[in-house]
Amino acid sequence: MASNQGSNGPMGESNTDDSKKQGTRVFKKSSPNSKITVYLGKRDFIDHLTHIDPIDGVVLVDPDYLKERKVYAHVLAAFRYGREDLDVLGLTFRKDLFLASMQVFPPVKEQQKPLTRLQERLIKKLGPNAYPFFFELPQCSPASVTLQPAPGDTGKPCGVDYELKTYVADNPDEKPHKRNSVRLAIRKLTYAPEEPAPQPSAEATKEFMMSSGNLRLEASLDKEKYYHGESIAVNVLVDNNTSKTVKKIKISVRQYADICLFSTAQYKCTVAEMESEEGFPIQPSQTGFCKVYYMTPLLANNRDKRGLALDGKLKHEDTNLASSTITADNKKGITDQSQKENLGIVVQYKVKVRLILGFGSGDLSVELPFTLTHPKPPESPPPSRPSSAMPQGGPDDQPVDTNLIQLDTNGEGYYDNKDDDFIFEDFARLRLKGTEGEDTEA
Repeated sequence: MASNQGSNGPMGESNTDDSKKQGTRVFKKSSPNSKITVYLGKRDFIDHLTHIDPIDGVVLVDPDYLKERKVYAHVLAAFRYGREDLDVLGLTFRKDLFLASMQVFPPVKEQQKPLTRLQERLIKKLGPNAYPFFFELPQCSPASVTLQPAPGDTGKPCGVDYELKTYVADNPDEKPHKRNSVRLAIRKLTYAPEEPAPQPSAEATKEFMMSSGNLRLEASLDKEKYYHGESIAVNVLVDNNTSKTVKKIKISVRQYADICLFSTAQYKCTVAEMESEEGFPIQPSQTGFCKVYYMTPLLANNRDKRGLALDGKLKHEDTNLASSTITADNKKGITDQSQKENLGIVVQYKVKVRLILGFGSGDLSVELPFTLTHPKPPESPPPSRPSSAMPQGGPDDQPVDTNLIQLDTNGEGYYDNKDDDFIFEDFARLRLKGTEGEDTEA
């Protein structure tokens, strides 16, 4: 997450004595002319499969500046598959996947929702010129996914991203001016609930000409679901009832990303691999070879791989390998083509176990699909109404070999007796190093 430097004075104060006082973290960003300011409780919005966290916050406006104009807000999910500076002749390298908009000021009665706890507190603190906004994402909305750029690439990376934009205009279709608009990058992430699932296992046999019997390979994983940073235990059993010799074994963890535009193209990338000769060669007629191998797929070991799918990122080091794509309708995977197109990028993982034989004998391999995801956020008291973000706990700097994205949960219990205790963080200072322009802001 963001560092505690810069103009964020209250943040620094809160870190000096956290035991005495902890505040509710609220992200804010103002338009270049400072006439409208957006306050948002969090940047990560979680798809729990049963429901999705609502996007709720407030906009502080200057009525004297607005006069007869209005303030609008919209949420846009888009699949960006090319650099914006290459857009020519009205052609853009992006596909809009979801768009919702509302009029924030003056409020429209038909669009008003019950205030969340955070909205109530912010309006109380900011005064009568603060107006709420509220968006609910549909169940079929895509997760945030970024394709890792090559070193030296500038601008926004390709992938599925979400943007919350607030702007001043006479009507919602009017093109916003940069001076009186606010753009904030947000993320939609998914976690897979704890549900029993069979252990992935696979078996394959191979027969050879001029040799009786067969070579049998059986492999299994210790479980079906893994969290980012966890080791994967691969159990391998080999029975060699042939006259051939097995020289060694190769095991790899592969990421498969289906890029769903006008047609679907699949890209695969190895994110962890190993080769072992321990216990080898497996001689002819040798049976009962059994060994457990451990693999840990980490982004830290794959920084140089262009096109690798990552969980949507808000700054360059704050992300993981992309989580497996899961929806409420199909918790094991996505099969419907129209649904794939709505998701933009569909991510899957498989472990491949491969036995290497001598020249001219061919190899024997099996694949084991599994789910890579985030752990369920910590439990919190059930809210009595739509609730806003819990502040993110713990230090900002996380070890690179663990889950770098900490999922925020909802719940109002945290807010008790904290009506005036806010920590405001500025979106504007979260910029990618070595890039220029407003589009690189987080």
